[in-house]
Amino acid sequence: MRHLTPIDRLLCGADNALRTLFATPAGTGRPVPGADLPEAELSDAERTHAGRLMRVNHAGEVSAQGLYQGQALTARNAVVRENMERSAEEENDHLRWCQARMDALGAHRSYLNPLWYAGSFTLGAIAGLAGDRWSLGFVGETERQVEHHLDEHLDTLPEADARSRAVLAQMREDEIHHGVKAMDLGGAELPWVVRKVVMPAVSKVMTRTAYWI
Repeated sequence: MRHLTPIDRLLCGADNALRTLFATPAGTGRPVPGADLPEAELSDAERTHAGRLMRVNHAGEVSAQGLYQGQALTARNAVVRENMERSAEEENDHLRWCQARMDALGAHRSYLNPLWYAGSFTLGAIAGLAGDRWSLGFVGETERQVEHHLDEHLDTLPEADARSRAVLAQMREDEIHHGVKAMDLGGAELPWVVRKVVMPAVSKVMTRTAYWI
């Protein structure tokens, strides 16, 4: 197997960014959760709201790709890097699933996806440079906050939209798994101000903006 140089990894990262922002990566090939369920009869308002929620989740997965790719680029430990790349591949399933639901609901991607990706990639790379313990801790805390965010969306989705609910429920399960895996690999608990002030504030800006744009 060829040993990848830093330049190779940078080119792979650029390829991933282009696929994330302008195509739909294949991921692991898992089927869309709930694809066998009937499409719900929704009002125009319900359909618009559900589509916007799925756009927020799609934007979140774009950010996750940036985060994982930035961390994988700067990770020191090969095992950590491989786990980051595996998690990113599974997160690509989420991108594909959210895109399928947006298509069905008539919603478009966030026009600010390049901004979300670039910002998350930068944060991921900085976290990786700080050391694998902090990088993994950042993943663990991010996934905990995403879990909370998905719980909120499951509460506000139209009750009849079983297909979107199935997608978000599986995404939630995956996010919990990724967070636990990161901490089991040696992730460090982040400082309180980062966990309780900085990260929630950044997340709120992204989610509220992506809902509309």
